[in-house]
Amino acid sequence: MRARGSRTGSRVAAGKGVSFAANPVLAMSLSAWRSRIVLFLLFVAFLALLGRALWLQGISTDFLQKQGASRYARTLELPATRGKITDRHGQVLASSMPVKAIWAIPEDVLEAEPKKIRELAGLLEMSEADLRKKLDSDRNFVYLKRQVELEVSEKIAKLGIAGIETRKEYKRFYPEGDVMAHVVGFTNVEDAGQDGMELSSQKMLAGKPGSRRVIKDRLGHIVEDIEAVREPHDGQDLALSIDRKIQYIAFSQLQEAVEKNKAKAGGVVVLDVKTGEVLALANLPTYNPNNRSILTGAQLRNRVMTDTFEPGSTLKPFTVALGLDTKRITPSSVFQTAPGHMTIGTATIHDAHAHGPLTVSQIIQKSSNIGTAKIALQMQPEEMWEMFTTLGFGQQPKFGFPGAVAGRVRPPKTWRPIEQATMSYGHGISVSLIQLARSYLIFARDGDLIPLSFQKVNELPVGQHVITAQSAHDLRVMLETVVSPEGTAPKAQVPGYRVGGKTGTALKIAGGRYVNKYVASFVGFAPASDPRIIIAVMIDEPSNGRHYGGDVAAPVFSVVAAHALRALNVPPDSSITNIVIPTKTEEVM
Repeated sequence: MRARGSRTGSRVAAGKGVSFAANPVLAMSLSAWRSRIVLFLLFVAFLALLGRALWLQGISTDFLQKQGASRYARTLELPATRGKITDRHGQVLASSMPVKAIWAIPEDVLEAEPKKIRELAGLLEMSEADLRKKLDSDRNFVYLKRQVELEVSEKIAKLGIAGIETRKEYKRFYPEGDVMAHVVGFTNVEDAGQDGMELSSQKMLAGKPGSRRVIKDRLGHIVEDIEAVREPHDGQDLALSIDRKIQYIAFSQLQEAVEKNKAKAGGVVVLDVKTGEVLALANLPTYNPNNRSILTGAQLRNRVMTDTFEPGSTLKPFTVALGLDTKRITPSSVFQTAPGHMTIGTATIHDAHAHGPLTVSQIIQKSSNIGTAKIALQMQPEEMWEMFTTLGFGQQPKFGFPGAVAGRVRPPKTWRPIEQATMSYGHGISVSLIQLARSYLIFARDGDLIPLSFQKVNELPVGQHVITAQSAHDLRVMLETVVSPEGTAPKAQVPGYRVGGKTGTALKIAGGRYVNKYVASFVGFAPASDPRIIIAVMIDEPSNGRHYGGDVAAPVFSVVAAHALRALNVPPDSSITNIVIPTKTEEVM
């Protein structure tokens, strides 16, 4: 009854023209100034947005352009081609060939069919598990494999997997493989030199990469070139002093000698007497720079440059040269070497074979330790030390080749008489094979020493005087007798050519003590009438029953010298002059 009356009252009110809002319950009371403030604030905000839009779009556009460019524009590097390395005759020893780097956007690749991912793993020469592990390592970008052959890269592209991209790069190829490994060296995956001439001439060979600006779509595909920011500049070619033919002969003969004598290692170096150029340098063990998957420290070691050893009797000619230069002796001076041993202080030195009185020439020919020691003890230690350091022993080499070591020569103030005596025949001092080879230039030339070069030389170098021309001549005559049948190295003879040289046989040091292991060596020059080449050979730990330099190292010299002289078109000289051995003797010393 009450509800019906209420509805009737509402209809009556409406009929009389009373508004709905007039109901006191529904009425809202809002001040006029508040609504105006809200309207004003909305208007100000609109003006601020409008002003900001005008500022960004019309006045300051850099920010938006940079933001936009970061989303579609990219700067791509344009790699420079690395320069070639050639031998002295232009034969290529190292060159770069185009390859591809395979990279991926992992989240796109992982959406591909499992079958295609398996095929991709096979082309990349990895297991599917390893491939997925790489893809899981980074969701935005990952290199799958570097330096992929173009043929393989094309097969990968044909798979049509979204998110797989390629980048142009270069891979170094070495046609001579292990024969030239320690000379040329190698580069890493970034095409940067890591060893040998690749490292020492990195700046020259590498060149300067360029760059270009491009527009890419959201999948990373290039849709338009904008500009070339910087043009690439290819690296310069490098012509080495090495003669490929001589290098091959040196390597093959060293390999044969190491195998025949069951040696641990070996090295050989060939120098041009006139220019100081290195014509060949070989080591064993070696490695193939085209395949370095299994590489050891022993294979990497450039023993000619980095290994030092006591040179033994190959140092005797320098003691004699100093004696001749200071007028203390002549080639015909006689020294008593009987009974084959000599005590100095508390130590005793020995000759390999007992001899009686020997001339200085015969001391070299027979390689007498006692005769050489007696010559050395006539001198002041400082004189011998100055001779050694002038030759470069104990000094940091300046060959322009990485890894070359200084060797060791102790200060003369610390020398005892026994040490001075043993240093005279190559014990208590250490040198590298290339230092030893270079030192023999003073005998092959007229007493002067010139720098060595691994690059082709266009101008003859200026020499540094070390001994007189007469002393150099006398030593050449003496060293020629060493390869005679009465000398210690008849196996070093070269048919058609007169040669000279000196053998060396030295015990090795291990743990500060001499052990029953040997280093056999031979250093010689040819032809003796007008020397053109010097060859130094070192065989480390021969263990097949022979360990003397005349038996182990001299035969390598003989074969390498014969081929090298023919390669250099040096005429034979064996019929020019016979070997002259001084017969006049002086008082026995």
